[in-house]
Amino acid sequence: MAIVETYKGRSGVEYVFEYHDADSFADLDYSKCRQVRAVCFYEDKIIIGRGGKTDINSWGFIGGTIEPGETFEETLRREVREESNTEVISSLPIGYQKCVDTRDQSCFYQLRYVCKVRKIGEFVSDPAGSIREIKFVAPGEYKKYFDWHKIGDRIIERALTLKNKL
Repeated sequence: MAIVETYKGRSGVEYVFEYHDADSFADLDYSKCRQVRAVCFYEDKIIIGRGGKTDINSWGFIGGTIEPGETFEETLRREVREESNTEVISSLPIGYQKCVDTRDQSCFYQLRYVCKVRKIGEFVSDPAGSIREIKFVAPGEYKKYFDWHKIGDRIIERALTLKNKL
């Protein structure tokens, strides 16, 4: 199942996002995988973060950039710890977005996970400075903070289904 939506970035560049459910990311070209984000469950709530490097008032799922040499799971664990001061107990892939730059048709992938976490302590700050605040919200309330349209709805739907397997 693919969900296709267009998105215009802050710089004015238009992207085509093509979302696919996935139980594994093994078939993706690692060199084109750029980002990992997760629907992190703490008890019956999900964690969202406010910040971002370009828009300090934007909310979204926890996650970030894959660093050279990191596995996807290492990125997931590092980003969740840094951005929410929680620790991943278990995780599963949800799916991925193939992001196509309409200027030159180049593409990269953004990976999506579901995970169960436990608090390490209270959130103070993200070492990278990109997340300034976190909230624990009911999954159905995420659209009060940000809207990823049909793709976001599918990510939440799949996360709720997969949560029972964690």
